[in-house]
Amino acid sequence: MPFLELFDETLDINSSENYMLSLEAAADGLSFCILDTLRNKYILIRHYEPDEGKNFTIEDLTGVITSDEYLKKKYRKIYIITPSPKFTLVPAPLYDPEKTEEYFIFNHLRDEISVILTNKLPVPDAFVIFSLAKPLAGLLNHAFPDTQHFIHLKPLLRHITYWDKNLSGRYIHVHIEKDFFNLVIFDKNILKICNAFIYRSSQDILYHVMNVFKKMDIKQEETIHFSGNIEKHDDLIPDFSAYVRGIKFSGPFGNFTFSYVFNEAALHRFLNLFSAANCE
Repeated sequence: MPFLELFDETLDINSSENYMLSLEAAADGLSFCILDTLRNKYILIRHYEPDEGKNFTIEDLTGVITSDEYLKKKYRKIYIITPSPKFTLVPAPLYDPEKTEEYFIFNHLRDEISVILTNKLPVPDAFVIFSLAKPLAGLLNHAFPDTQHFIHLKPLLRHITYWDKNLSGRYIHVHIEKDFFNLVIFDKNILKICNAFIYRSSQDILYHVMNVFKKMDIKQEETIHFSGNIEKHDDLIPDFSAYVRGIKFSGPFGNFTFSYVFNEAALHRFLNLFSAANCE
């Protein structure tokens, strides 16, 4: 089981009541970070992932959660993030809680092994309706009771809209998960596209993004901001560089800092995890 850990020497496991825990869980990995709320400084990140070519089972994830000493502690606040390609955005003025499932099945098939959840988004003013596998939902509810679940899109959009408001033109963002990626485009602070695409290779990512660019008449002078699991697709950057001039990796922002131990870390890989603190 591949494992990553970075921690500051000031970390005190017995002071968890002063810490905030953000955890992201999926079949392709479990990650969590700890924010020291007294100093507003991130002081730990741990990442577990399955062996190459495999996924975590619920039993695997249960084993990680129950055996990790930091996940047994009580925290000042806890955020749980679950990536999902199955979501629907509904403008807040049009949202009716009694029609949540109806909104969801307009774009996605309803199955009996998932639960339907909702998150409120501040920008755009909308509700995001998404599905989560029942076994994973049950595990997280049991391990972290009374904790709200965020779809990964909530901290991602929080990050994107912060930077978009400082631009006069388009903001283009590609966030990559193991089996799907999100393409989000704002133009003059208006959301133009927020889609998830299933992919099998990096060429699929390039194809879908360039197809959208062609339909929206997006020119070579634009900049694409990347986050997520980009390291496993090293050929993506030179491939995209042939079509656009600007390539940037998006690092987290907020009213927090990072311990020096994060200096060499690829923070864009865990953008949503660190950005959860901005969703208060």
